[in-house]
Amino acid sequence: MTTELPLEGRVAIITGGSRGIGRAIGLQFARAGASVVLSSRKQESVQAVADEVNAMLGSRGAAPRAMALAAHVGRTEEVEALVQRTMEVYGRVDIAVSNAATNPHFGPLMTADEGQWDKILDTNTKGAFRLCKAVVPHMQAQGSGKILTLASLAGLAPSPGMGLYGISKAALIMLTQQLAMELGPDNIQVNAIAPGVIKTRFSQLLWQTPQISEPTLGRLPLGRFGEPEDVASLALFLASPAADYVTGGVYVVDGGLNVAGSMG
Repeated sequence: MTTELPLEGRVAIITGGSRGIGRAIGLQFARAGASVVLSSRKQESVQAVADEVNAMLGSRGAAPRAMALAAHVGRTEEVEALVQRTMEVYGRVDIAVSNAATNPHFGPLMTADEGQWDKILDTNTKGAFRLCKAVVPHMQAQGSGKILTLASLAGLAPSPGMGLYGISKAALIMLTQQLAMELGPDNIQVNAIAPGVIKTRFSQLLWQTPQISEPTLGRLPLGRFGEPEDVASLALFLASPAADYVTGGVYVVDGGLNVAGSMG
């Protein structure tokens, strides 16, 4: 990093910010000097994280270091309101992290119904697009911006039971790369992070089910499942000035699982 606080003066929006990877990214960005707007479907859940940040770091002038705003990424008007409120309070948006996701189906792809297809694609893929569409005009007006999407190792290679989720994340990766190409001339960098098995509540089926976790751990070169902070550290680099020449990339955080074979 080129400065002690690489995100000093920046404003970041993080969806899915109430727990797990989103919470870890919010805390990491705030410690690095950013003001963070944390969003999730339930105000009380995300408010707890904002309170944690503000208790730790205090305010910056009239604006809090962290602000909690409930928004459902499946509802365009709520995403637009999230971005508009950010602009009203902070006057800018420098970083957008699309982390909100769902996985209503685990099992063979042919057992998924159309309702599950609609829900997972609407949240995991279109939800990211809604956020990008809302923030990009402000980044274009500023002359810079960074967008991070949270993809998955399952979006890069087939994984047993993860077919529908993987398809939504593969689409998210293509969305990321397409936007990187289109928005590069506006000095907006767009990158994806593809975690492996990270110890969050969202992925607990993978790391708490012995039939899945034990053989996976046995192949992991680093010998452990990831922590949310492992992902947040990479997010900090990609959001910082150190990554101003980095765009269109898909960066794996998986303890080496991708070189050791897929899960299962």
